[in-house]
Amino acid sequence: MLGWALTLLIVAFAAAVFAAGGMAVASAGVAPIVSVIALALFVHSLTARRIKS
Repeated sequence: MLGWALTLLIVAFAAAVFAAGGMAVASAGVAPIVSVIALALFVHSLTARRIKS
């Protein structure tokens, strides 16, 4: 999922370079949301693993 966030960030930079403002704004807006979700799932995974063992 972190890979998706990085991909969206790259798409946002590419869209900004080619002056596609709408796509740049959309990609840049979604990337932080995906990053937070990935971080939350990572923390949940670590917590569940510690509780299980």
